Amino acid sequence: MDFSPAIPTFVITLREGVEAALVVGIVLAYLQKADRSHLNRSVYAGIGAGLVGSVLVGALFTGIIRWLEAANQDYAPILKQLLEGGFGLVAIVLLSWMLVWMTRQARALKGEVEGAVTAAISGESAAWGVFSLVAIAVLREGFETVLFIAAQFQTGWMSAIGAVAGLIGATFIGFLLFKLGVKINLRQFFQVMGVLLLLIVSGLVVSALRHFDRAALLFSQMHPESNLCGSEASCILGSKVWDFTEVLPDRQFPGILLKAFFGYTQTLYLWQAIAYVTFLLTIGSIYFQSITSWKLPTRKTGAIDPS
Repeated sequence: MDFSPAIPTFVITLREGVEAALVVGIVLAYLQKADRSHLNRSVYAGIGAGLVGSVLVGALFTGIIRWLEAANQDYAPILKQLLEGGFGLVAIVLLSWMLVWMTRQARALKGEVEGAVTAAISGESAAWGVFSLVAIAVLREGFETVLFIAAQFQTGWMSAIGAVAGLIGATFIGFLLFKLGVKINLRQFFQVMGVLLLLIVSGLVVSALRHFDRAALLFSQMHPESNLCGSEASCILGSKVWDFTEVLPDRQFPGILLKAFFGYTQTLYLWQAIAYVTFLLTIGSIYFQSITSWKLPTRKTGAIDPS
């Protein structure tokens, strides 16, 4: 059984899940400090609602995709490629924004969450306020993961397995931090996860372009009079940079791991290469500039201070 398609989703869900776990942990610690532990039930309810909401979003995406394909059977293959490419572009934007934003906002994360909790518990409906705060935090992270999975229809259940494994890992890390007080260098954790996420999203750029090219190729085959494609190999991607189909196929080891982590493709075209390098250098430079001054609030033990 090939588990490689689960790797990118695992990395994304683990990182997103740890962010959500930090928010939840800070909320629980602050409620305890404020002697409002009876609101913990609202926190747990918010976690459940956020997870259920993420699953419903995924089900909604799947339903829309199947409905569109059924309603346009003649153009279903083209539509599928366009949807995969479109979801890929949205996932690229959201994940890139999340990567840079979380890095820049990490210093103020604890204060912002505690401020939001203070506002929530000072209102008339404290339980509802805490519930909404946690549910939105979990749903936001879950939505980004669901969107990434939607951009990779062909991976099937393996992406979902990776998401579940990442969620379990994030929960375990949150338990170690806030229940056992285990020393974890979160700065290094997020830096490593950030680099992996940067590479994975860069690979998503290559995949999204490939889906749009396939859609153009299929349309050209259905309508030869359109003269859309200049060659049978590629319509919009330009000339071929390399073809390692026989040397290093991306559906076999080790090519499949390179594809999962670095966006490797056995057949690369000019505009894919340009887009990959441009994205990696642009977002990568912004990210690395951000982490040079990033520092999470820590105790002497190295764990987040929940007090």
